[in-house]
Amino acid sequence: MIVKLKKWALSLKHNLYALYLAYHREDTPFIAKVVAVVVVTYALSPIDLIPDFIPVIGYLDDIILLPLGIALAVRLMPKAIWDECKDKAKEATLKSLPRSKTAAFIVISIWGLSALILFWTIN
Repeated sequence: MIVKLKKWALSLKHNLYALYLAYHREDTPFIAKVVAVVVVTYALSPIDLIPDFIPVIGYLDDIILLPLGIALAVRLMPKAIWDECKDKAKEATLKSLPRSKTAAFIVISIWGLSALILFWTIN
């Protein structure tokens, strides 16, 4: 059971990196790029819809949303592009996905703005 979970987690990591690679290709359709960047950003974001410290339920959003997002992005891009990006991702040694200070700022800004809007609507 643990071995299967580890393989599944590694597969998710490879698929996220493949989405990252597909996003940077010029021949990837625009809508597939949008879904890919949302999925990768969500995966790398330190803020989840349901915080991870909540037992069991905290990891459900990651277990459900990430595979669904990956599947949607894959369906929106040509098979040849996905296959090439997936092969490149498997060849790469995955210590971590590339980090971007600009992307981190954007994610934090979006979450902060969302929190402010929620706060104003509650009051």
